[in-house]
Amino acid sequence: MQKLLLAAAATAAVGVGLSACGGPKEPPAMVRLDGSSTVYPISEALGEEFQAAKGARVTAGLSGTGGGFKKFCRGEIDIAAASRPIKKEEMAACAAAGVEFIELPIALDALAVIVNPGNSFVDCLTVDELKIIWAPEAQGKVSSWKQVRSSFPDVPLKLYGPGTDSGTFDYFTAAVNGKEGSSRGDYTATEDDNVTVTGVGADAGGLGYLGLAYLRENAGRVKAAPIRQANGSCVSPSVQTARDASYQPLSRPLFYYVNKRQADTKPDVQAFMKFAFNPVESEELVGEVGYVALPAEAYVLAEKKFEARRTGSFFGGGSKIGVTAQQLLADAQAPAQP
Repeated sequence: MQKLLLAAAATAAVGVGLSACGGPKEPPAMVRLDGSSTVYPISEALGEEFQAAKGARVTAGLSGTGGGFKKFCRGEIDIAAASRPIKKEEMAACAAAGVEFIELPIALDALAVIVNPGNSFVDCLTVDELKIIWAPEAQGKVSSWKQVRSSFPDVPLKLYGPGTDSGTFDYFTAAVNGKEGSSRGDYTATEDDNVTVTGVGADAGGLGYLGLAYLRENAGRVKAAPIRQANGSCVSPSVQTARDASYQPLSRPLFYYVNKRQADTKPDVQAFMKFAFNPVESEELVGEVGYVALPAEAYVLAEKKFEARRTGSFFGGGSKIGVTAQQLLADAQAPAQP
């Protein structure tokens, strides 16, 4: 099932349904979900299982976190999938349109820096070296691995990664360059992580970054570069290192944002959220597609938050680097901020 999910993500267009291809007799979509390509495998898995169990159709798109929030704040979708918290300007757009939202963490991710599997010289990278590669001032200047570290060979450095509508782009640039959206622009940018996998896998000097599920699904085609931690250890992205917060600063939570009005008025949205935050379903499906399930208690608290219709964001309109599962648990029990 996992291979099918990620293969579908490679070819899916925005708003592609999870049920059979539409014809004149097909019923309209009942739950509309769009946003992060990182979260897409989770959305597709949940949607397929929900439709099989409840009979209600779900559509999922992968237009990127930013693209999903644009649709969400225009009232075009019921749920926005996001690989970063909602931004202040997106909160303002939703408020202007009268869209109240419920913010719910759905999983954890270890954002992977990937290189070609034949790369034998990258054993570990520091955050400072990632900044040398990805800083805006590197554009048109840093084009060889030898410029990153003098002991590296003079191999052309070819970069691949998410486009500017991606929450992964926002989180990575904040974690590495210190500011969301601060990045060189001369790289192959895409909202489809499979394009990044293909590019890095075919280029001996390739480097990119993407969500853990895409790394795990493409083992052998690309490999992760460990990241040097403050204590000097080199840590690779994995389920365990995301869960215990030892992989920093690139571990992060993933989210669903639910339109409160749709939650109040659409029974299928209510049923889908109850299904998505059932600890048994969530842990199994999140793990199956390659991400890190939250503690069971977190799903229970998230469902209670949804039932209480507690709106607003805990994150103040921007990413917080290094948020742990424990902090998410504490957040779920605290009053949300408007």
